[in-house]
Amino acid sequence: MPIPLTFRNFAANAVLTMKNKQLLFGGLIGLAVLAAALFPIDNKVQAFHTDAELGLLRQIRSLPIDSSIIFPTASACQGCHGYDSNHYAMLDFFGNDVNIYDDWRATMMANAAKDPFWRAKVSHEVLVNPAFQEEIETKCTSCHAPMGHYTAILRGHDHYTMADLLQDTIGLDGVSCSSCHKISELQIGDLHSGNINFDTNRVVYGPYPLPFSPPMADFVGLTPLFSDHINDAGLCASCHTLITDAIGTNGQLTGTTFVEQATYHEWLNSAYEQENTTCQSCHMPRLEESVVISANYLFLEGRSPYGLHTLAGANTFMLELMKEYREQLGIDALPEHFDETIAATYDMLQNQSLYTDFQWLGMDADTALFQLKLTNRAGHKFPSGYPARRLFIEFVLRTETGDTLFHSGRFNDQYELVDENPGVEPHYNVISRPDQVQIYEMAAGDDNGQFTVVLEHAYTMLKDNRLPPRGFSLADPAYDTSRIVGSALLDADFNFDNGMEGSGSDVLYFHIPTQGYAGPVEVTARAYYQSLPPKWLAPILAETTPQIDTFRHMFNSMDNAPVLVAEQTLADVEFPVVNRTINVVLRDVNLFPNPTADGRVQIILPQGVQLESALLYDGKGRQLKEWVGNAQSIVLPRAGVYFLKLKTNKGELVKKIVRVGQ
Repeated sequence: MPIPLTFRNFAANAVLTMKNKQLLFGGLIGLAVLAAALFPIDNKVQAFHTDAELGLLRQIRSLPIDSSIIFPTASACQGCHGYDSNHYAMLDFFGNDVNIYDDWRATMMANAAKDPFWRAKVSHEVLVNPAFQEEIETKCTSCHAPMGHYTAILRGHDHYTMADLLQDTIGLDGVSCSSCHKISELQIGDLHSGNINFDTNRVVYGPYPLPFSPPMADFVGLTPLFSDHINDAGLCASCHTLITDAIGTNGQLTGTTFVEQATYHEWLNSAYEQENTTCQSCHMPRLEESVVISANYLFLEGRSPYGLHTLAGANTFMLELMKEYREQLGIDALPEHFDETIAATYDMLQNQSLYTDFQWLGMDADTALFQLKLTNRAGHKFPSGYPARRLFIEFVLRTETGDTLFHSGRFNDQYELVDENPGVEPHYNVISRPDQVQIYEMAAGDDNGQFTVVLEHAYTMLKDNRLPPRGFSLADPAYDTSRIVGSALLDADFNFDNGMEGSGSDVLYFHIPTQGYAGPVEVTARAYYQSLPPKWLAPILAETTPQIDTFRHMFNSMDNAPVLVAEQTLADVEFPVVNRTINVVLRDVNLFPNPTADGRVQIILPQGVQLESALLYDGKGRQLKEWVGNAQSIVLPRAGVYFLKLKTNKGELVKKIVRVGQ
């Protein structure tokens, strides 16, 4: 259904396009500032500008916005919160420009409705599920074009489609100023999947008490109000938790739902929620110095702390692409604005997301043992968000002459992992073959259990071994939407450290055959991030729609190299001449079944190993029971995660075991 003209394109008139108008506006503001400096001023609109001045300013800027418009576009905010030619407002301690508008307009959020991959993926979903076109497009626009979507639905429309969006200036403004600053505190954090509770009154919310309201109230038509909820992580919940209705491969609704994204719930299931380290704390880092937040009023005092609107995440590739094709995409951010956002995004990804610790553990007969510990520094899973995103590990071992003895995680010049399983690569605790590669990712399956990149076909989770945040727990109320899925659940040190849950880390072991080599070696472990892996893109780019064709052209012109997040090299390792007598390897000790439904578990020992004792610990490291002697089986008391410490005639080891059910 066409969108009524009453909420289409009004905000386009709010853009000031002529330099002489800017100069005139600045001159009038200057007169007002001079008057304010010479005479006492009452904090009311009329105290700053005469009726004649107000009339002229409104004529110049086509403001305030029409009363029929709920959401002004960011252009209405640019006059005060953009670059200050007086070099007074929005400067940090060192005099650097940190204005809100320029920082915002080169972000993924600002360009959410213009993102060419998003448009291509929406068209792909519709191509596969044409009977659900209106529902799919309406759901997708609820977060990528929230202001246009909300306005349409509020005014009685059943859907807000891509065709509607392309005609709607307000929708095309993406996740704009009003998208966040008009969210109500009612039900904050309780809504999801694009259901946003906006305050439709002529107000916007900000983080500072006693806001100076005249400029915004008079020139934009909205009254700024102070509210603590603007810094609440729940402000992000509605779009950063997405639950979809699954469509079967037969084209019919299955009647089930699938958690496609749950970044907010991952944060709830973390220590960061308890410490009140919110989304804004990291993605809008604070300057503690006092910063004047509005241009054109030289008598304003600074506010502290000041939240930078860089909104950096991890998708450097798409930012680079949008910078390259900004004119074709209708993006008004300048290259230098994108450069700043891209730099902030690299900093977030490479310096604030992951710790690594790489060690050589010595030799076991003719096998070299290494361990790589990865610790998540983010307040949610890493990677998080869109299901394509993943982290993979490259492990390379070379001799002193440069010959490669072992290489896991190889990729070709198209950045495809050449040894990756065509279905879903399993989670590994130990890597001992080159064709094994550790990939931290989520992988969805359709109603036939096959891996799928069609979001609406996502029916079951095949794998989720993304690194949990610190404090993550299987017992948390938010675990039902942020589960660990697959063999990572059985990995004794996945999110556990010394038997304590919530480490936010994983220890990956490498058992590398020396192949008879003795001498110095260089060993390197690298962690790479991919936002759009070739494996994930291939089924999409194999199809043809105008949107997919456009994105394919842009994508093929760009370098989609994975981003190196962390790298560590051990250069002082020397393989000794080893005795080739094969010793019993304790890693061959197994517990079966694991998980167990009734709590009964068999201890399976390889030949030559004798059990001397077994100690059972709960997930918090508390000892529950001890068996002495060569026990053949044990019984777990109730559902939960346990650790069994086994002492044998060949040494000690710890095994993680899970009882499911009651």
